[in-house]
Amino acid sequence: MMSKIPAVGIVSLGCAKNLVDSERLTSALVARGYRMEADYAACDAVIVNTCGFINQAVEESLEAIGEALAHNGRIIVMGCLGAKPETVKAAYPQVAAVFGPGRRAAVLREIAKLIGTPPQEAVQSLPASGILLTPPHYAYLKIAEGCRHHCTFCIIPKLRGPLRSRRLEDILREATALKAQRVRELLIIAQDSSDYGLDLTPKVSTSALLRELAQLKLWLRVHYVYPSPEADRIVELMAEGLVLPYLDVPLQHAAPSVLKRMKRPGSFDKSLQLIEKWRAICPDIALRSTFITGFPGESDEEFAELLQFIREAKLDRVGCFPYSDVDGATANELPGAVPLEVREVRAQQLMALQSEISYEKLKQRIGTTCDVIIDAVSDDGQAVGRSKYEAPDVDGVVVIDDGAALRPGDIVKAVITAADEHDLAATLVPQDIRFKIR
Repeated sequence: MMSKIPAVGIVSLGCAKNLVDSERLTSALVARGYRMEADYAACDAVIVNTCGFINQAVEESLEAIGEALAHNGRIIVMGCLGAKPETVKAAYPQVAAVFGPGRRAAVLREIAKLIGTPPQEAVQSLPASGILLTPPHYAYLKIAEGCRHHCTFCIIPKLRGPLRSRRLEDILREATALKAQRVRELLIIAQDSSDYGLDLTPKVSTSALLRELAQLKLWLRVHYVYPSPEADRIVELMAEGLVLPYLDVPLQHAAPSVLKRMKRPGSFDKSLQLIEKWRAICPDIALRSTFITGFPGESDEEFAELLQFIREAKLDRVGCFPYSDVDGATANELPGAVPLEVREVRAQQLMALQSEISYEKLKQRIGTTCDVIIDAVSDDGQAVGRSKYEAPDVDGVVVIDDGAALRPGDIVKAVITAADEHDLAATLVPQDIRFKIR
């Protein structure tokens, strides 16, 4: 009879890059024979993979640690907030251990020390792609760790270190294994995906990597691309049909004076020119960006300039966040703190404007036909999916009412029939389930 197999739970917070870290840790635990459990009480230990990017994320992470401790006495904290062990220990001195990002081996050693190791017969062999915490038809593919930029509002280089690109052959091996697991969409992520390979010898570009990945004939979606010549080359791949025409480019602001204080490239005119260039190269490109309102010193005039940029750029998708102080960020030392309520009101104003723009752009898609990858199907036959213009979790969805015959992972043709400021409604093109997942 097999002896008891220790059980571990993982709570994963924050961005997709953190989710990949949780997937890798889960894979390592399962390969060693541990049993994964979702119920706190059923776990011998719980790992909380935290986010520490902004104060709100820190609060959410501390809350999650507290909730885990309320149900289980053996808690290990890891991730970005783990890079500040004094913060964690001050709130919860009873946690078993605290580790920063990139400390997977240390976490595994601590788990073994806390709850022992599984019997040899429980050890498993896993594919190179490991275990996914996403739905099985799409996966995040992290191509690099760390960051070489020094934006004044960000401490990612302090938390996760400098740029460290993965070897191209390792990425291709993982992507091939993901395809073998019937993954249909790869979401390429890094802190700045356009920086991939700059630290390798010899250097490898993101566009070269994407051209290799395109041979797998999967949906390739690229996130977090900073404005750069490499971004132009990625858009050219979109025009060739090798990469989905979707670019997630975090512009953060448009007023040159604010961007200078942020230590960010670009300006109102340069960003508009870039957008015009990308749309000329790939006319059906969908552009997503994020912006910060209320950055220290942001005047009414600078905010008005940002709003004017939003009006003229007519981006497809936008995220906006009121500025938040981050412990250790140099922006905290800048003069001219904007009152919190002003930051929040400005964010609401920006998103209200963007909602109008988004609604007008989505209305233009009514009557068009597009491929839709199905994410979920309800009991009443309503299918929810995304076209090439929408990424999971951060963008809107395409709702297909006559989708009872579909399953998650199917890629189908649908006609857009209605739109609001975020989502689209559609009906199936008859007899067109292009890739059935069975």
